[in-house]
Amino acid sequence: MQISELYKIYRQFPKVNTDTRKDLTDSIFFCLKGPNFDANTFADQALVQGAAHVVTDSDDNRGKANMTHVPDTLTALQDLAAMHRSNFTFPVIGLTGSNGKTTNKELIAAVLGTKYKTYFTKGNLNNHIGVPLTLLEIPLDAEMAVVEMGANHIGEIRDLCNISSPDYGLITNIGKAHLEGFGGMEGVVKGKKEIFDHIEKYGGKVFVNGDDPILSDLSGDLDRILYGKNSDGNFVNGDIITSTPFISFSYFRKGYLSPEIKTRLVGSYNFYNLMTAVCIGLYFKVSDEHIVKALESYVPTNNRSQLLKTTKNEIILDAYNANPSSMDAAVENLKAQSAKSKYALLGEMRELGITGPEEHQKLIDKLKSSGLNAMLVGEGYKTCDKKDFHWFENSIDLIDYLQRNPIENALILLKGSRAVAMEKVIEVL
Repeated sequence: MQISELYKIYRQFPKVNTDTRKDLTDSIFFCLKGPNFDANTFADQALVQGAAHVVTDSDDNRGKANMTHVPDTLTALQDLAAMHRSNFTFPVIGLTGSNGKTTNKELIAAVLGTKYKTYFTKGNLNNHIGVPLTLLEIPLDAEMAVVEMGANHIGEIRDLCNISSPDYGLITNIGKAHLEGFGGMEGVVKGKKEIFDHIEKYGGKVFVNGDDPILSDLSGDLDRILYGKNSDGNFVNGDIITSTPFISFSYFRKGYLSPEIKTRLVGSYNFYNLMTAVCIGLYFKVSDEHIVKALESYVPTNNRSQLLKTTKNEIILDAYNANPSSMDAAVENLKAQSAKSKYALLGEMRELGITGPEEHQKLIDKLKSSGLNAMLVGEGYKTCDKKDFHWFENSIDLIDYLQRNPIENALILLKGSRAVAMEKVIEVL
């Protein structure tokens, strides 16, 4: 069957699913395969659970009623999403970066959503499966779309751009993330730049942090809209007022100075995330009043830049992910806080390849020079010189220790790669 025929079915049943544990009523179920599963074995069950149609690449399902057989279900999902995207008549903003992708996406959507019918990536559906699913959730009567794209190897952003065809592009930053897959920082730069390459090829625009020398250099030949602290050539400028504990800031453009915008985000490193949303909002004619209201109303979730108050302590919860760049920023932010007692409880950083021991040692050295109390979790620290700090193999061992040696009346940073699950430690803090 041609994708155009499958698209006709999708227009009749514009709900796509890949998981039989979810509500399949009137949906199209795609039988995807992975290293440890093959959803083709659930094709009949999907119909029983209410799916209107099933897309399969198993010969066992050829010729069955309400099933479409394709050479490869993942390719069919991606091609269907690309066809749906080709019918959009509204702007699509694509973004990637080493840190802050999800926060940026949500802030941008919050601002644009005050004026436009805006759809954006839910959660972290930002890979070769998540991006197509995101696009297929966007109705044709939308007015704005914000699509997050993640990558851990060269070529992935290129492929995601070919599916999502962004009209506008954004790289939040380029740092030491997924070094193993990218083969080092040079590979990270090349991989992230693929969104700029796509935008340049198809004549779109990019939003660029003008204070970032790497991004400024990579975007020099593009049609770009700049923002930052410095005034030279920027579409909008801003500055931090305070970041203890929540960041507040103001922005300036064409004689207008915003009031102090008091956010619920922890960390001065969120300044550029906020300024990105301001810049994009202003570019798309969102009023200053609505921009201010949207940013002040935004509340972070999902273990990102959250400040939690327990009966014993205050916790900066930023445990969704970690890499050397984001760890450095989080430690700097903790140092800048005014609390008398401060602790950094840090899980290991994954996907660093051969640079792992070196990067973990750099973090330990930074903690030592900063004079911060710290507890370290995970194999990444095992071979490092960490005699000044407590080390635990996993978060469960840390929990056991804290139950016997409680921390009270302190400001505590919880951060680590997703697999370490540092958020579990909250229960004893």
